[in-house]
Amino acid sequence: MSVPSIKPLAAGCILGVLALAGCNAGKQAAPEAQASATAPEFRLDESKLPQVAGFMASDLDPGKGACTDLDAYVNGKWKAANPIPADRTDWGLYEAISERSLAVQHQLAEHAAADKGTGVEKIVGDIWATGMDTAKLNAQGIKPLQSRLEAINALSDGASIAEFLRQSFAKGEGFVFSFGPSPDFKDSNVNIAYVTQDGLGLPDRGYYFDADKKEARDAYQAHIAKLLEMSGIPAADAAAQAKDVLAFETRLAKVSKSNEELSRDTELYYHPVSAADADKLTPAFPWSKFFTAQGLEAPKMFSLAMPEFQQEFARMLGDVPAATWKSYLRFHTVDDAAPYLSDAYAQQYFEFHNKALNGQKEIKDRWKRVLGTINRETGEAMGQLYVKAAFPAESKAKVLEMVQNMRGVLKTRLEKLEWMGDATRQKAVAKWETFTPKIGYPDKWRDWAGLQTSRDSYIGNVLAANEFNYRWNLGKIGKPVDRTEWGMSPQTVNAYYNPQLNEVVFPAAILQPPLFDPKSDDALNYGNTGATIGHELMHGYDDQGSRFGPSGNFENWWTPADAKGFAARSEKLVQQFNGYEALPGMKVNGRLTLGENIADLGGIEVAYDAMKKAAGNTPDPMVEGMSRDQRFFASYALSWRSTMTPESLKVLVAANEHAPANFRAIAPPSNMPQYAAAFQCKDGDPMVRSGDKRVVIW
Repeated sequence: MSVPSIKPLAAGCILGVLALAGCNAGKQAAPEAQASATAPEFRLDESKLPQVAGFMASDLDPGKGACTDLDAYVNGKWKAANPIPADRTDWGLYEAISERSLAVQHQLAEHAAADKGTGVEKIVGDIWATGMDTAKLNAQGIKPLQSRLEAINALSDGASIAEFLRQSFAKGEGFVFSFGPSPDFKDSNVNIAYVTQDGLGLPDRGYYFDADKKEARDAYQAHIAKLLEMSGIPAADAAAQAKDVLAFETRLAKVSKSNEELSRDTELYYHPVSAADADKLTPAFPWSKFFTAQGLEAPKMFSLAMPEFQQEFARMLGDVPAATWKSYLRFHTVDDAAPYLSDAYAQQYFEFHNKALNGQKEIKDRWKRVLGTINRETGEAMGQLYVKAAFPAESKAKVLEMVQNMRGVLKTRLEKLEWMGDATRQKAVAKWETFTPKIGYPDKWRDWAGLQTSRDSYIGNVLAANEFNYRWNLGKIGKPVDRTEWGMSPQTVNAYYNPQLNEVVFPAAILQPPLFDPKSDDALNYGNTGATIGHELMHGYDDQGSRFGPSGNFENWWTPADAKGFAARSEKLVQQFNGYEALPGMKVNGRLTLGENIADLGGIEVAYDAMKKAAGNTPDPMVEGMSRDQRFFASYALSWRSTMTPESLKVLVAANEHAPANFRAIAPPSNMPQYAAAFQCKDGDPMVRSGDKRVVIW
């Protein structure tokens, strides 16, 4: 049962899926803020933490030359020797560091549960203790959901279903659409309410229609039937209802925007209307009544995004039989709750979502799944404990130094950009001036007072956190944006850019060795973390981030000529990625992945210039037979060390705005003359794109 909210609009992350499922400069958090995390006697046991290997020249494969395939050259031997663990769908450097972060959190959670402290330690300890109590979970079975299932069973018509949806949202449980706050596109200093499409159980609308997705559809229908049967519906009836649920979602899919449309046209999220006008659009589901049910006054304006979807949903309240609605709501209630119920429900959830859809062979150990719950529901509470135990102050200081160096390089590139006119350039530099970097952890921790957790019920704690988080989000609507908030927890191995706040955010966990080491040399740090910093900075200038101005407002700051030039240069990058084949007969979608690809290319270019600036006139040290430039590019490729199951790769290519990691490793360097020079590659080599093929944007 997920919190009914919307994802950060047009936010760009370095990874497509947060490593821990679950997006102000220069200021160290006050000692009092860190001290609010209790358990002063806790000490990490380093001997229990997995070690993560960094770049080693011995990993290089001379048989896979740097001029042929940088990814194979740097990562091929490692991939061959390190198969994907049975409880994962992908495995690589980020995943290994995520495992280390989880191991740190494992110790913290066990200590919190045993210590029975107060504040954030109590929250973490309660969720951990109840989530690990398999005997109680297995004894309870479906019982924790009985009252909700009875409420669904009592529904009789469109009016009662609409009221059920309103009341479900009010408890922090959402169906069909998503609802939550985000900055106003036209005034990024104020939060407004956004309603967006949702309600589909498959990864993208194409899964409901495409011929090559029939196997996934069949598996989904079987999963629906199985969960309905497990929840008390006779097998024959469950099978029939599963067909109805799939048909119901297929109808929603017909009016849903695809992931490609959503990621490449940010404006789709913004459809400002008054509550009265919204009521006219969807008379069967009046939004003024919805706001009242949430305890809110109907706003003068909110964004009813994807209005065609909302209108169809409202029509379905009138012309879809109540029995079908009940099957749909019953299934999603059980499916959302399954990970927090008995082993049988958690296993069935795994069988479809992880195994059938993504090729994961074994379910994760329960302790990892419970930590996933803690991170999704109360991530910043765990973050307070994590930062105190695992993030040294010197790392924050060093990363800030790198960020400032890279910002300076980026400004120079903007000022010297040949294809951009002065009017647009002034706006681009003005946007550069308002960038805010956030490093490690928030300067102001979130207040968790009011969240009541206990040792009584795992799903009870999850539902309490859902409602608490929902209410916390509702409190933002109509209020000034709090620019100190973070969209990721410190223990998350990822990073992001938010265009409406014009901020780049790097949680503590991504700033760990070997991704970042304050004791390491600049070639490795800039090739890896530097390129990540550059990636997030460049999201401000990708095809969607560039639609937001210096203040974070959605505005056009481009002259027509410069916009045309930018589009032409970006199109070359679309074509480059369209040429990459992820699986036999399945090529990367260069349009869907364009924003991330622009950020990758600009990011490594800025990181390279920053490394050179940091090195100054110092001699180029040969380390293990490699020059500084060679080690920089090898470190960059190391950051994309990753393999995926074929099933998971199919989902990524079909529905995710991030390209497969191996192509992200080779594509940007292939457009850089500096790379060719570093490895003495020649025109015609696969890793050299020259002439009209070379992509130059920022």
